[in-house]
Amino acid sequence: MDTYHFDDIDYWKAIILYGLNQATYKIALGKTLLQLSHAGKNTVDWNTLARTFLNNYIERLKTNPMPQQTNPARRTVMERINQQLLLGTITYEGAVERVETDGFNDVVPRFHTIGLDTKLAAGAFYQFEHGKRLYIKDSLFKINETHGDELYSELEARWSLLEGAFTLNHGNWELANDIRDIYLFQGYERRLPITRNIPFLKGYQGNVCFYCGEEISNDDIHVDHVLPRQLMMHDEVWNLVLSHSLCNMSKEDALVGPHYVEKLIARNENIMGSNHPWKKKISSALGAIREARIRTTRYHYENAKVALHGRYWENCPNYNRETDPFYKKLITYLNNT
Repeated sequence: MDTYHFDDIDYWKAIILYGLNQATYKIALGKTLLQLSHAGKNTVDWNTLARTFLNNYIERLKTNPMPQQTNPARRTVMERINQQLLLGTITYEGAVERVETDGFNDVVPRFHTIGLDTKLAAGAFYQFEHGKRLYIKDSLFKINETHGDELYSELEARWSLLEGAFTLNHGNWELANDIRDIYLFQGYERRLPITRNIPFLKGYQGNVCFYCGEEISNDDIHVDHVLPRQLMMHDEVWNLVLSHSLCNMSKEDALVGPHYVEKLIARNENIMGSNHPWKKKISSALGAIREARIRTTRYHYENAKVALHGRYWENCPNYNRETDPFYKKLITYLNNT
């Protein structure tokens, strides 16, 4: 089998599982598409699409009224429409019109994007005329027929995981705020130019991504803070690694699992065995002896778990892209296209 071959089911899973989700729109549209294809509709007018999309949110927020996006200061358009329905300030038909004009303007054209890649799955499951109709392709009918129950279950699980992460992100725990204040006081707002560290990091990482272990191409290198900068408030070298853009952008400011922290400790100890100037920087930041450096790194990680309310990458402390065969297949493909 061709290493880079993807079946329709692979494209769907990549879209749902590896999309960059700032809100639940993509998951809701995925469920809407499955429902419409299950009903045998291959041409869907914009009004029907809006009704089905809206009904999914009405049902979701009725049984599970949790945040639908990551920004604590805002509600999604769909949350606001649903709230207006509950208050009686808008009719159901008025709500459908709002969805048609405002509710999914972004997600319909962007649904097929995987991470930042707009080409790999482009048009895999539908084409559309904006504001008029959507054409469901045979590929969606086929995977719905053969894997329908599995796809629905994955969508429900993904939706719940996102809501859980958004709920934690909206929290306001006193201890978490105290920890954030400590790092804010000790750190600095202004970001330093960290890309200059790329050549050195490539050597110590063997020119592979810190998170998935696959080769990094020269035009796809990101410098990432393992423990999120929005908490640590510094660009100290002990916390910097190289990653693919897809790994970095999907991780965002979430927590990595403890295995990545142990990997970071090992990387830093490897540097401490060299004569590179970073050795003094790491020693100054974490401690002069190995036990102190390990203890300090783990201390920062425990603080991060409290401050970020346990909001893990992919919502799981055990998630590891180095052992995820489907993701490795995906990133290998993206690296070679």
